[in-house]
Amino acid sequence: MLTLKRKTRSEAIFDFLNVVGMALICFVTIYPIWYVLVNSFNDGTDAMRGGIYWWPRQFSLDNFGAVFRSEGIMMAMGVTVAKTLVGTVAHVFFTAMVAYAFSRRGLIGGKIYILIGTVTLFFGGGLIPTYLLIRDLHLLDNFLVYIIPVLFSFFDLIIFMTFFREIPEGLEEAARIDGANDWSIFLRIVLPVSMPVLATIALFHGVYQWNDYFTGMIYINNTDLQPIQTYLYRVVAESSSNQMMAAVPGGVTRSVTSQSIKLATMVVTTAPIVFVYPFLQKYFVKGMMIGSIKG
Repeated sequence: MLTLKRKTRSEAIFDFLNVVGMALICFVTIYPIWYVLVNSFNDGTDAMRGGIYWWPRQFSLDNFGAVFRSEGIMMAMGVTVAKTLVGTVAHVFFTAMVAYAFSRRGLIGGKIYILIGTVTLFFGGGLIPTYLLIRDLHLLDNFLVYIIPVLFSFFDLIIFMTFFREIPEGLEEAARIDGANDWSIFLRIVLPVSMPVLATIALFHGVYQWNDYFTGMIYINNTDLQPIQTYLYRVVAESSSNQMMAAVPGGVTRSVTSQSIKLATMVVTTAPIVFVYPFLQKYFVKGMMIGSIKG
């Protein structure tokens, strides 16, 4: 018969401190998000008095109404959705294609390519050379600036390559006997059996594309091509109430202030990824474990 071992006093104190510490960390992490959410649903004029910490004092949807009446935010949301979908599909396919070639042990110069790629993980050209390159490629104020510069990632290649090398060679040999070429093997055999790693890399890059504001801020001057995160950056950066209200044409009431619009915009721009992430979080953990063990 099993008997439960009672905890010593020191173990009980250690567990208690762990629980308290984790509770504090969770509170410090979650409360700022809750504070923004509560104030975004509060009347803007009333919120200026302060003292709102846990629940809206005067519940109001005027802030969100003002945000959604802005043509700019809907255009920015469309750009973000488009670049996330197109960029993720293109990145996953291109990186997987290169990784499949790198995973073949007979690749001529493969070790040299790996060495060159490894260097890029630690050193970059810098912002100014990158800007000049983007300009010379005529990608300024071009939707493709969200796609082409991040079409390939050597870090993602390593994850792909490790997974591809675990695929039994017998599958490819059988396909070659049946007359399949490299493209057929890659598209019809390698990709279908690699769904776990494809989903992982797609999630990695999709979250990056959704959260990226820097590309739109540096390389895009046309407001019609700026993503939602760059739009949020502009809204938060503007401190003048007149500037803020100019960004929200028509229908603005006295209950809406520049600060309340900022908070509502934060909620609108971050809500989609916040709702999706908990359902896909397991792929982040799985992605870091891919290739670490056989099976």
